[in-house]
Amino acid sequence: MSRARGGRPGGRGTTVRVRTARGRKASSTRWLQRQLNDPYVAEAKKRGYRSRAAFKLIQIDEKFHLLRPGATVLDLGAAPGGWSQVAAERAGSGHVVAADSQAMEPIAGVTVLRLDIFDADAETRLRDALPDGADLVLSDMAPAATGHPDTDHLRIVALVEAAFAVAEGLLKPDGAFVAKVLQGGTEGELLATLKRRFRSVKHIKPAASRQDSREMYVVAQGFREG
Repeated sequence: MSRARGGRPGGRGTTVRVRTARGRKASSTRWLQRQLNDPYVAEAKKRGYRSRAAFKLIQIDEKFHLLRPGATVLDLGAAPGGWSQVAAERAGSGHVVAADSQAMEPIAGVTVLRLDIFDADAETRLRDALPDGADLVLSDMAPAATGHPDTDHLRIVALVEAAFAVAEGLLKPDGAFVAKVLQGGTEGELLATLKRRFRSVKHIKPAASRQDSREMYVVAQGFREG
């Protein structure tokens, strides 16, 4: 497979078919076959990214130009670190803070914090790591899927609201906020709040998002203080 510029892998490879093995569930076989035939998985491995999700941020940045050199970036729900790798490449070493409740392997040029944004001391720890604030707050956080659309929607809205609460306290004037939401876009009340606090609020589904996935991203730019 050839490598394309930017966030899209190029070329077509031979389809790999996975046989059902004894002891392996059919769902596991489908997942494995999808992984083996996913061009973004292959391209992530070639480029040294920790996850295919790196290409979602690359494609978002290609459209909205958020990761300018020298920008200070907070990556919430960062594990395993694909978004933080892209942010460090584009904003520069020493400008990225990655936070997640899971343990993460170190990333060159990135400050890694193990914390849950719902913890009582989370805001204090993030302020200590970003004493001058952030130009961009990213959130690729998502709850474990229940299979019940209404429940999943409520859970991801709660995460977006929590991420935005962090962003409100850290963003510099004219800063930006990016968060994963579900198809249909941002919930009404939260969307109205974002439109009051930012100059521009748009939604995007990157090409790297799987076609059968309901995920989208809200991109809010031009943060207004107060």
